[in-house]
Amino acid sequence: MSEPRPSDRHDASEPDDTFEEIVGEETQRDPDLAVIEAGSRTLRTYGGAPQADVVPARPADPETDRALRAVEQELAGRWGETKLEPSVTRIAALMDVLGEPQRAYPSIHITGTNGKTSTARMIEALLNAFELRTGRYTSPHVQSITERISLDGAPIPPERFIETYGDVKPYVEMVDAQQPYRLSFFEVLTGMAYAAFADAPVDVAVVEVGMGGTWDATNVIDSTVAVVTPISLDHTDRLGATPAEIAGEKSGIIKQGATVILAQQPVDAAQVMLKKAVEVDATVAREGMEFGVTSREVAVGGQLLTLRGLGGEYEEIFLPLYGAHQAHNAAVALAAVEAFFGIGAEQARSLDIDAIRKAFASVVSPGRLEVVRSSPTVVLDAAHNPAGARAAADGISEAFGFSRLIGVVGTSGDKDVRGLLEAFEPIFAEVVVTQNSTDRALDADELAAIAVEVFGDDRVQVEPRLDDALEAAITLAEEEDEYAGAGVLVTGSVITVGEARLLLGRG
Repeated sequence: MSEPRPSDRHDASEPDDTFEEIVGEETQRDPDLAVIEAGSRTLRTYGGAPQADVVPARPADPETDRALRAVEQELAGRWGETKLEPSVTRIAALMDVLGEPQRAYPSIHITGTNGKTSTARMIEALLNAFELRTGRYTSPHVQSITERISLDGAPIPPERFIETYGDVKPYVEMVDAQQPYRLSFFEVLTGMAYAAFADAPVDVAVVEVGMGGTWDATNVIDSTVAVVTPISLDHTDRLGATPAEIAGEKSGIIKQGATVILAQQPVDAAQVMLKKAVEVDATVAREGMEFGVTSREVAVGGQLLTLRGLGGEYEEIFLPLYGAHQAHNAAVALAAVEAFFGIGAEQARSLDIDAIRKAFASVVSPGRLEVVRSSPTVVLDAAHNPAGARAAADGISEAFGFSRLIGVVGTSGDKDVRGLLEAFEPIFAEVVVTQNSTDRALDADELAAIAVEVFGDDRVQVEPRLDDALEAAITLAEEEDEYAGAGVLVTGSVITVGEARLLLGRG
C-alpha cells in the first residue's frame, strides 16, 4: 500500500500549486490519464475532471452487444433486487467455491440511506490520488449494468463484464444446486465484483451495500473502515419503521476493531450505531465532532469547501457537485480515506493537500443534480425518498437561479411518493407526472392522483410516456418570455433519471 504524503501548506506564490489553476483545469474538462497496464497499480495525473460522462453506452460491436444482452437476460431471470431472503448463506457459499476473492484486498464498506454512491465515488477519487488501484461496487446503475463494477474510476468494459460472468457462472450454478433458493441477481453481481477486483488486482475495494447491512450480500467482507451516510426512512417494509430500527440493520457492517465514519444522523439512529461500535470495540469518528464541513460557498460549477478531517483542516477544496448534502458527503469521504491510512488514530498528520484538491475537483456523480441540457436547463436527480428530495430541492434552489421550475416525476410503486412530492412542492411551479419502463414504476395515473392532492389540479399534467413528459416540461419552461430563466428537474427514481439521460442524448 502506498504511503500518503505528509501535508504541504498551500503557497499561493507557487503557480503550479494554485487553487485557481486547479479550478481552471477542472473547467476545461480535459483530463490527463496515464495507465500503466502491465502493473497492478494505476498512476493517475489529475489535471482536472475525468471525462464528463462516465456512464457507458451500449457496446458498439454488435457481437459484444448481443453477448452482454444475453448476460443481462440471464441475470434478469433471477430474483430481482426488491425480492430478498435475509441471509448471507448463499453469497458466503459462492465466495467459498470462488476461493474467497473478497479477502484478497482491504476494503471500505458504505451503508446508509442517501448519499452512498456519491460518497463512494469521492472515496475512490481520493484513493486514486494516492496511487492506489481501486475497485468500486455500487448500485443501482443509471444506464448500464457495467457501471456497478468499476476499476480505477471507470466501469469495466463490457467484454470484461461478460468474461467475468462466464468465469463465475459454473460456480454460481454449483451453489444454486445446493441451496433452497437460487442466488439472486444482486448476489451474482456481488460475486462478480469481488472476483473482478481480485483478478485486477486492486489495492482497495470501495463497496456500497445494496440494502441494509447485516444480511446484505456485500457483507461477506471484513472492512477496516465502515462508513454510514445519513439514515432516513426507506425500504421500511424490509429494514424497519424507524431510523433506530433501520440503523440496527445497517450497523451490521461494523466489524470487530474497525473504524466507523458516522455522518450526521437522527439521534436514535446514532445511539444504535454507537452501541454497536462499543460491542465490537470499534472506533467512531462523528461528523460535527471529529470531522466535518467548516465552510462552504457556492462557486461556478459547484462549491468551494473547507473541510476539517481527522488529521487537520483542508482549505480551498473545489467540488464540482451541487448542494450542501454533497459537501457533507465530501467530509465523510475524506474522513474515511484518512481512517483507511490510519490518520487520526495511528498517525497525527494530514494528507497531501494538493492531492486532495485535485481528487475532489475530479469527482462526477451522474444523475445527482446533473445538468444535461441548456436553453432551457434540464437537471437530473435520482432522489427517490423524502430525505433525498429535500436535499435535492435545497441544492437546486441554492445553485440555480431558476425563475420557474418544472418537475418531471416518475417513481417506483414501493416508495413514499406523497412525502417525495411534498418535499418538491415548494420549488415546482408545475409538475409533469410520468412513469419509467420498468414493472416497478408507479402508474402515471396513480401518481397523478397523489400529485393533485399535493399540488392542486391546475399544477399537474399527466404524460405516461417519459419522452412526452420531457417534451411537455421543456415546452412549459420555454412558454413565455418572462420565464427565460425557467428550468426542468427530472427526478423520482434512478431508473427514470437513467432513461431520461438516454432520451436527452447522454447515453
